[in-house]
Amino acid sequence: MTETREKDDGAPAPRANPELRGHEAAEGTLLRAFESGRLPHAWLIVGPRGIGKATLAYRFARFVLSGGGAPDLFGGAPASLAIDPGSQTFEWVAAGGHPDLRVLERGINPKSDKLRTETIVDDVRATNHFLRMTAAQGGWRVVIVDSADDLNPNAANALLKALEEPPADALLLLVSHAPGGLLPTIRSRCCHLALGPLAEDTVRDLLARHAPALDETDRAALARLGEGSIGRALDLAAGGGLELYREMIALLSDLPELDVPRAHAFGDRLARERDGSTFRTGMELLIWWLARLVRGGAEGRLPPEVVPGEARVMARLLEGRALARWLGLWEKTARRFAGAEHVNLDRKQVAITTLLDFQAAAS
Repeated sequence: MTETREKDDGAPAPRANPELRGHEAAEGTLLRAFESGRLPHAWLIVGPRGIGKATLAYRFARFVLSGGGAPDLFGGAPASLAIDPGSQTFEWVAAGGHPDLRVLERGINPKSDKLRTETIVDDVRATNHFLRMTAAQGGWRVVIVDSADDLNPNAANALLKALEEPPADALLLLVSHAPGGLLPTIRSRCCHLALGPLAEDTVRDLLARHAPALDETDRAALARLGEGSIGRALDLAAGGGLELYREMIALLSDLPELDVPRAHAFGDRLARERDGSTFRTGMELLIWWLARLVRGGAEGRLPPEVVPGEARVMARLLEGRALARWLGLWEKTARRFAGAEHVNLDRKQVAITTLLDFQAAAS
């Protein structure tokens, strides 16, 4: 059996993941469409990042390429899209070698040997050629676009041709985190399938499976930070996001006083990695926390705590201060972070300036 390839965070890559949790209704929709004999040729699978959209796309692709999976115990229609992980179809898909499956995603730029920032038109043209070929296994030809958000304008227009004039027995599965940014003509030619965030207890269970070294307290905190996304929760676990969050709350708990040495240590930590991954995680958590603070103040109900004592910090910072002050800080911090990413500002200085803005808002 082909070895299951895993991502850096320990979870199986979508192409090799036999498990799907929390999306039984969407799975049932695809199953019924296939069994009807009138399967739409293109599906747009949308929802937040990290909830299982690509996993569902690969699960459906394997099912279709296997001819519809195995019947149930009584010889009736399959009860799910799952196929035997030991089957040749599953192994081929997991290894990226199925002759009738093509995955359209960002490729490597041969000039820089780095991953491209977008999917280019040449890759789409090659995919369109693939769709016009006869299926090697005599059945369907399947294309997974992961994600459609990465298509540059020329690539999007080239893909549109395949959506407008699909070959027989061709299936296109488009994954999108932000469908509003896609061409309206692409959206209009696909059957839409919306996936919602996973339940918090589902994320916690998946963390126990894919990150067993975490204790129960950390799993609960990461599941809440993940906001229904197992992908986000695992990324935060792998990147030290929970530790950053705890340090951030400790800094905010002293406001309007600011522990300057501790703030500088926090800034040093965010600026440590050359690739900026820790900086991005830390700034995104600050922005996320501000959004929760503003939402809690607007609703008159504080959000559930991620770490102990967090609600007390929020309540104290909201008391006697106009909500517009925190909304303005959220907007300012988001703009500063976006600017830092585009013009390569000094990361530590960005972090320290942001904390000083927090101090001013709390004064």
